[in-house]
Amino acid sequence: MTTPTHRYLSLGAGVQSTTLLLLAAQGAIPGFDAAIFADTGWEPVTVYRHLDRLTGIAARADIEVVRVGTGNIRADALDPEHRFASMPLFTLGPNGERGMARRQCTSEYKIKPIKAEVRRRLGYPHPSRVPAGLRAQMAIGISLDEIDRARDADVAYMRNVFPLLDLGWRRTDCLRFLAEQGLGDTPKSSCVGCPFHDDRFWADLRVDSPAEWADAVAFDRAIRGGSAKANADGHPLRGQFFLHRARVPLDEVVLRPRPRPQDAPGCGPWTCPHDATAPAAAGRGEVA
Repeated sequence: MTTPTHRYLSLGAGVQSTTLLLLAAQGAIPGFDAAIFADTGWEPVTVYRHLDRLTGIAARADIEVVRVGTGNIRADALDPEHRFASMPLFTLGPNGERGMARRQCTSEYKIKPIKAEVRRRLGYPHPSRVPAGLRAQMAIGISLDEIDRARDADVAYMRNVFPLLDLGWRRTDCLRFLAEQGLGDTPKSSCVGCPFHDDRFWADLRVDSPAEWADAVAFDRAIRGGSAKANADGHPLRGQFFLHRARVPLDEVVLRPRPRPQDAPGCGPWTCPHDATAPAAAGRGEVA
């Protein structure tokens, strides 16, 4: 008996995954049963607008765009009743030690809900055991210039595929294609308050989206003492958390924006450019 093929797209709504969705919608590559967007709840408004636009394009090609999630990363971080999936916040220890908290947010808020959706669509939600031989293809937007990120899935019920590698496309090819399709303004996917943002992002946010800038500043202030849940449980951070690598309040940072390559990648579920494991944060309380 032939196992039916289930084809999905990991839709980060950035350059490469948008390219794959458009190629599938045009019939240039095999289509998808669904394009799955993992919503952290704190993407920039430009990403949500772009996602709405993609949903319309996909619908005309009978491709469902489904949004999944495990909560709102901003609200969860500040909720004393919620387990905090650690963000890679910059830390400053009581004696000036500089470090970073562990990064668990990508796994918790992006990869985990996508896997849960795939299981559900296969008919075996957790904790059901997925039968051997039943698996879905997951298309991931990795281009030739990021080939080192192309890895096998870590679960038996998914098989990662990389259509851009098959096409021999680089990120610049994707950018050119999107410009030809009238989507040259495709944003980079990332949380508003991601600590990996550079000064160019922060400076642009402050000018172009003052409400989101104020939101990030307020969050930076709120997380100074560490995880709200850890503090409520009596395990305060021995030191301080910051969004900016300068380890001063975000609204006090002297931003020095530098030109960045046009093709600098964003952060997708399996394509975050900051995959290296960060050192543990100073003191306790960074992980509940």
